[in-house]
Amino acid sequence: MLRYLFLACMLSSTPLMAQIYTPKFDVQGHRGARGLKPENTIPAFITALDSGVMTLEMDVVITKDRQVVLSHEPWMSSEICLDTAGNVFTGKDEKRYAIYDMTYAQVARFDCGSKINERFPQQQKMPVAKPLLRDVLIAVEDHIKGVTLYEVDYNIEIKSSPDGDKKLHPTVEEYSDLVYAMLDEYIPMDRVVIQSFDFRVLRYWHKKYPDIRLAALVENVKSVDANLADLGFNPAIYSPYFKLITRERVDALHKRRIRVIPWTVNETSDMLSLKGMGVDGFITDYPDRARRYKMTLGMNVQKK
Repeated sequence: MLRYLFLACMLSSTPLMAQIYTPKFDVQGHRGARGLKPENTIPAFITALDSGVMTLEMDVVITKDRQVVLSHEPWMSSEICLDTAGNVFTGKDEKRYAIYDMTYAQVARFDCGSKINERFPQQQKMPVAKPLLRDVLIAVEDHIKGVTLYEVDYNIEIKSSPDGDKKLHPTVEEYSDLVYAMLDEYIPMDRVVIQSFDFRVLRYWHKKYPDIRLAALVENVKSVDANLADLGFNPAIYSPYFKLITRERVDALHKRRIRVIPWTVNETSDMLSLKGMGVDGFITDYPDRARRYKMTLGMNVQKK
């Protein structure tokens, strides 16, 4: 459950007083704030916090020395990274840089923030390496305590596939246990959501860690019933590609007591349209755009 901390009095020197409530609408910063800062980096997550998100969405992979690192791809993407000499490399070469084959010391030598990303012209460029999950958790929690003064949830995607087992990542069991151990060391697990397109991951967490909220990522055109039958249980959250959302699907999921949080919603017109369909939140590269519409989107504190 998301818990917000507010100042008892903004000008008072008295300690912070906690006010706990469940937000009606969950705006999640996709890879932090990919539209504004390099994705899955500490600067991106700090920007998302300062934009007022309720949840930080991120991707994790595993290195050769079993470190949990933030990365969307299990290799160094030619779209966002320069090699260790600071040079551009091509898509055909990126598979040479599989993260599972490198130690974290090797991973950290790549600059994944300076290259221009034409898809995100507003993104501020800076030299930055893919961070350890540990360092992200420490930086975020420190920023929460000292600056933003409210807690957020962490929506962690495990990037596995059957074809990648023991080639691009460990087995589902080892992968999941490494992530759980790291999260449990630094934050309360009631602030964690685990998401994946790989339903094997969700089934494993459902069995071994039954108290953790799970989100089923979906990009296929199968029906809700077909996807849930494949999964084998009702997850806490159903997260489809936003163009697959209809009011009927939202209603059907709500009848099952499943929250609906689509990805990746970047245009304000789509944000407002989805809110009108009754979704419970959305994942966006531009949390600053959602902030402009916070009253409309229901991000304001609800007073009793």
